[in-house]
Amino acid sequence: MPSWISRATANHNAQLVTTAVVSGVVVGSVILGLQKAKRMYRVADLKASIPELDEDHHATRLTQFGAASDAFPISKEDEKSMALAARARKGDYDDDLILEQLARNRVFLTDDGLAKLRDAFVIVVGCGGVGSHATAALARSGVSKLRLIDFDQVTLSSLNRHAVATLADVGTPKVHCIRRRLEQITPWTHFECRNELFGEASAPTQLAPMNGQAPTFVIDAIDNIDSKVALLYYCSKNNIPVISSMGAGCKSDPTRIFVGDISTSTDDPLSKSTRRRLRALGVKDGIPVIFSTERPGPGKAQLLPLAEEEFTKGDVGELGVLPDFRVRILPVLGTMPAIFGLAVANHVILEITGYPHDYLPSKARDKMYDGILGALQGAEERLARSMGFESQGLKIPLTQDDVGYLVEEVYHGRSIISGLSTRLVLSRWNKPGEDFIDKRTPGQKNSLLQMKDLVLMTKEEATKHEKEILKGDKRPEDLYDQKVLELVRKKMDEEEKFERFR
Repeated sequence: MPSWISRATANHNAQLVTTAVVSGVVVGSVILGLQKAKRMYRVADLKASIPELDEDHHATRLTQFGAASDAFPISKEDEKSMALAARARKGDYDDDLILEQLARNRVFLTDDGLAKLRDAFVIVVGCGGVGSHATAALARSGVSKLRLIDFDQVTLSSLNRHAVATLADVGTPKVHCIRRRLEQITPWTHFECRNELFGEASAPTQLAPMNGQAPTFVIDAIDNIDSKVALLYYCSKNNIPVISSMGAGCKSDPTRIFVGDISTSTDDPLSKSTRRRLRALGVKDGIPVIFSTERPGPGKAQLLPLAEEEFTKGDVGELGVLPDFRVRILPVLGTMPAIFGLAVANHVILEITGYPHDYLPSKARDKMYDGILGALQGAEERLARSMGFESQGLKIPLTQDDVGYLVEEVYHGRSIISGLSTRLVLSRWNKPGEDFIDKRTPGQKNSLLQMKDLVLMTKEEATKHEKEILKGDKRPEDLYDQKVLELVRKKMDEEEKFERFR
C-alpha cells in the first residue's frame, strides 16, 4: 500500500486527482456537519420555545393511564410499587415472602392446592363492580396470571361498587386501574390488560392462551346480553371452564344469592334472557352462575325509565355509548356486586384447587321431554289421519332440546290455560291448513310444524283442544277467554323474536 501511494503521488496528474478527491471528502464532511449542527440548533430552539408547565399555564401533562397529572398525580408510592412489580415479575422477589403472604390460603387449600392456584391463568371479562372484586380476591389468593378485558373507563359513579378504584383513577381504563392498584398488593402477579370490548368475532383472540398456557378459568362479569351470550357460548363449545355472574342490579338480599347451574337460575331477568338465548343455541346446562332469587316488590328499586323529554329528542338508541347497551339507569346497591364478585372468585378457587364443593343440581327432565315429544308425534299423526292423510312414517321437525326450550323458557313449566305444572303436553294452538305436510321428498312425509305454533297444556286440556279446535269447527276465540288469548298471542310474538337467535 505505501508503494502504491508513492507511485500515485509521483505522477503529476495523479496528484491532482488525489487532491480533488480529498478536498471533496473534506468539503462534504463540513457540509454534513453544518447541516447536523443546524438541525440540533433548530430542535433546541423548538424545545426552548415550549413554555414550562407551571401553575399559570393552561396545558397539563397526561399520565400513562390517561389521567391529568396535575389533578391526579402519580404518587411516589405508586412509582415505587410499579418498579417493585416490574422486578417481582422477573423473579426478583423472595418466594418465602409470597408464601408468607398466602399463608392462610396455604393451610386451608394445602400446598398442592395453592400450587395449582399459583400456576393458574384466569381471564376476567368485565372489570366493573363484580369483575373488580373477583379479580382482587383471585390476586390476593395467589392466582399469578390474570388477563383483564374491559372497554370501559372508571367514572365517579363507579366508586360506589368498584373494588379498588379511587378518585385518582376516574377517567382511566378499568383494566389499568385494577392492575395499578393490585400491583401494590401482589407485585408478582402477571397482569395482561386489554382495553377492548368483548365480542363474538374477537373471542378466539381474547380468550387465546397466554405464553402457551390455555385459560384455566374464565369469569363472565359482563352486563350486556349479546356479549355475555357470545362469551358463554364460545366457552361451552370450546370446553373452557367458565362461571357467569347474573344481575346484581335492583338486588338487596344477600341471603338469596346462589351458585348453581344456569338451568336452575330463577327470578332474574338477565339470567332468563341469557338462558333462553343459550338454549336456542343448543346450550341448556353445564354453566355455573351466580344469581339472586330475590323478587321485586313494593318499595324496592326498579330499572329507572328514561325521562319523557329524552324520547321527544328522537332515537333513544343514540344515547348509548355503544349499540345495544342500555341507556337507562340500573339502581345498584354497592354491596351486592361485591358479594357476587366474591362468590364468583370463591367458586373459581375451589374448582381450580379441587376443594370439595357442590352447587344446585340442574333440572334433570330429559325423560319428561321425551314423553312430551312422543305425545306431540302421536297428536300430529292423529291430526293427519283426521284430515285424510296417511300418517305412517310422518316426521316432525322438533327435538328433545326444542321441547325443553319451549317447556322451560317459553312457558316456564306451566299450562298456558290453567297454570298447572303436572301432566304437561305440547299442542298446536290453531288448526293447520291442508298443506301442513310436506311430500316433496319421495318416500318421506314431514310435518311443517314450527315451534311458534305450539302451546303448553295439561293432557286433559289438550284432549279437549284437539277435539273441538284441531279436529272440530271451533276457533280458540270460541273456547277461551280474552286473558288466555292475549297470553298466547304474547308468547307466540315473543318466540318469533327469539327465533332469530337460533
